Amino acid sequence: MPATLREFSPPGLAIATVSEIDEHGFFSMGTNADYVASFIGQVPFFVEVNSHMPRTFGRNHIHISQVVGVTRNDTPMITMEAPPPGETDNAIADVIAERVPDGACLQLGVGRLPNAFLSRLTDHRHLGIHTEALSDGVMDLVEAGVIDGSRKTGRPFKHVTTFALGSQRLMDWLHNNPSVAMLPVDIVNDPRVIGQEHNLYSINATSEVDLFGQAASETIGGRYWSGAGGQADFARGCTFSPGGHGFIVTPSQTSGGVSRISLSLTPGSPVTTHKNIIENVVTEFGIAELRGKSVAGRAAALIAVAHPDHRERLSREAREAGLLPRAHH
Repeated sequence: MPATLREFSPPGLAIATVSEIDEHGFFSMGTNADYVASFIGQVPFFVEVNSHMPRTFGRNHIHISQVVGVTRNDTPMITMEAPPPGETDNAIADVIAERVPDGACLQLGVGRLPNAFLSRLTDHRHLGIHTEALSDGVMDLVEAGVIDGSRKTGRPFKHVTTFALGSQRLMDWLHNNPSVAMLPVDIVNDPRVIGQEHNLYSINATSEVDLFGQAASETIGGRYWSGAGGQADFARGCTFSPGGHGFIVTPSQTSGGVSRISLSLTPGSPVTTHKNIIENVVTEFGIAELRGKSVAGRAAALIAVAHPDHRERLSREAREAGLLPRAHH
């Protein structure tokens, strides 16, 4: 994205909310490095100083000499309490957590399922973080001594992220915390950087998967809902990571009983993460391991983790479409 901005709409000015200035003349971009931090030193900045913004470290500091204007706005930080995980979230979390070894490096999103998963890792040791989004669940495991970053390949002992979203307690924990490295998104989400990290376990949610293993994560019922985010970047990154494994997760069906695994994606849904870089698809019924399987093998593995109510229909549709061999009578 920063490269796209440079090419198609070269910014003349960057605007960012920042922490209070420090004694060396630096503002910190606090909870967000993402796209804007990529432009530090390249374009002038106009900053909005907010006394509630935590001071964080990484590649996210702007010196007063690069600032052309300052305003102040001490509004409280936007915080988000994670909703409690449901039964399905817990079941999916159980399936993945038992696969994660001590010393693994984790990437995961924000929300019910990531927090359910993190809460199951309390007996693990020496975990690391290289993730797009940092949440409360990560903080809890750092405080419990589970995540220490000691076995990371890149930036050991640092919890690498490009933005943070969570509770006020997370904001307080981030403030002046040197263990968190806030880096621009074109470093954090670069598959070439991700792939250098050993034993990277990447966990990302999708809204639907077809029987080839293509994941559509930007639409709900064919209506555009959200951008692609870092899902495909991390899926590709883990294919290069020695000992790395990628997991795309989804409940087997919607709250209305519609299967999230289907013969083909809902019309109007773009493919977010393509079939050749997805290794595992996880529902509450288990893990469909796709890498190295034939088209028929992929379809059979996905049907096996679909909701039992839909398996017979999916098998029939797969046979009619030629994905599975027809039954001989």
